Amino acid sequence: MIAYIKGKVTEMTGENLVLEVNGIGYNIKISPGTAGLLPGWGQEVKMYTYTHVREDAFLLYGFLGREELEIFKKLITVGGIGPKGGLSILSVMTANELRFAIASGDAKAIAKAPGIGVKTAERIILDLRDKISSLDGLLGGVTDKESEVIHSHGAAGDEVSVEQEAKREAAEALMALGYPSSESWKAVRQVVFQERMDTEEVLKQALKYML
Repeated sequence: MIAYIKGKVTEMTGENLVLEVNGIGYNIKISPGTAGLLPGWGQEVKMYTYTHVREDAFLLYGFLGREELEIFKKLITVGGIGPKGGLSILSVMTANELRFAIASGDAKAIAKAPGIGVKTAERIILDLRDKISSLDGLLGGVTDKESEVIHSHGAAGDEVSVEQEAKREAAEALMALGYPSSESWKAVRQVVFQERMDTEEVLKQALKYML
């Protein structure tokens, strides 16, 4: 129903974003990974959205790129996977990582998502393996998500991609150490990225916010 919303960030948590457009604030459900890539308060961002209508609610789910939105829409076609489950999976994996896990039959990787068991992960692989190419989005350099972040920050592509890659790897390292994904991304977002910082330095700085 709503293809995308472009507005200013006025509120944000690990699971919810409020974008203000012409004086109206839109509540948008997001993953911690998406929260970690968003610009700061008052900055403008474009979110691709999926509209989920229930008897008691009208919910928007937001993504920085079309690629992530499309794989989310495929996920929720699998029996037992609703929008909450789809977002849970994308909170621990990028769209490309999920494609690769499906193509390689790696149910354990998918089952790392909160609320997703191995049997459910195996069902996802069975249902989507023929629908998703592991090569889509893996070639051709910058992904759809990255290009949206670059545009919203108004910075040079190389500078943003280095920062986002370092922060993504740092968040993954924190999760590997046992920290929840939401807390990991929250800590990484608080790191002020400086020139020549690498993943290790971002991780060290993020760990300070975990203590």
